[in-house]
Amino acid sequence: MQQVLIVDDNNTNLTLFRHLLKRLDDVEPITFDDPTAAIAWCEANEPDLVILDYMMPVMNGLQFIERFRSMPGKSDIPLVMVTADIESNVRHRALELGAHDFLTKPVENTEFMARARNLLMLRRSHVQLANREAWLREEVKKRTAEVVAREKEVVLRLSRAAEFRDPETGAHLLRMANYTRMIAEKLGLPENEQQLLLDAAPMHDIGKVGTPDSILLKPGRLTPEEFEIMKKHTVMGYEILRDSKSLVLRTAAVIAWTHHERYDGAGYPNGLKGEDIPLYGRIAAVADVFDALTSSRPYKPAWEMDRAREFLLESRGRHLDPGCVDAFLSDWSSVLAIHERYHDDELQNDIDLIK
Repeated sequence: MQQVLIVDDNNTNLTLFRHLLKRLDDVEPITFDDPTAAIAWCEANEPDLVILDYMMPVMNGLQFIERFRSMPGKSDIPLVMVTADIESNVRHRALELGAHDFLTKPVENTEFMARARNLLMLRRSHVQLANREAWLREEVKKRTAEVVAREKEVVLRLSRAAEFRDPETGAHLLRMANYTRMIAEKLGLPENEQQLLLDAAPMHDIGKVGTPDSILLKPGRLTPEEFEIMKKHTVMGYEILRDSKSLVLRTAAVIAWTHHERYDGAGYPNGLKGEDIPLYGRIAAVADVFDALTSSRPYKPAWEMDRAREFLLESRGRHLDPGCVDAFLSDWSSVLAIHERYHDDELQNDIDLIK
């Protein structure tokens, strides 16, 4: 049912317009002889057409249009003003304020019906199109969310492919990813970049799928020759991920390549220094180092949290970016919460834990 708002201080006109509009199917006339009461009604209701007299007490038609058009959602509703033929200056101003059409006094019934019918058809088409656009936006949003969810699952499953050959655990991936997101937040990165890092960080060691087991699983210290082979996992991870059409995987490629660079230039694979290291790599380095220290491995026990915290402070400006360290340590309660949330013995195969 379409609603037509009629505002006129002349009750004879209201009666005539109401009678004419009832001839149209699915049309409900709403009449007011007081423009201020009509404006109040519009605050809570949305008519499909407004028929408005110009000459009214308290608030004239131009003032009504100005108030009406300022309301949310009322900018495109068809509006017809009823004026005398000599009031051309009023018509010009009404057009500037948003009137769609005019009726000249005395109003001719056939013309009134034709204008009302055409504008209501236009309104119906506009509403249908808007509803269709809203539906399409929602469908695109749902489909995009599905694609993102699938991509996210693929990322974590690929990350775990490396995990099965590495003493590091799935819980490490989740802790490290959440630490990375937290650092990005404290550095003031926008929400979309925080989420991007959260999704990409678990891929940081994917290149270890190409590292021989004799080196990857060795319980003791690596020889210099073995360590040179181990270093190659950064390049292999980058090569695996870098040509992807996925922004998440391309971001993961940057992290895989640079998270073992050192702020003082003594890292690998390229010996980058300071801010020449991509920010994402510098962020991931802090998260990875901290979680490696506080996680148990076959070759070492887990460090206490405070001891690892002191290590970060000692490494600030040498191994690790000072700004990233400061960002990480600025919210110690969140660090503790992430550490407590993701436990190796509770994780199992829950893909949805990265949030």
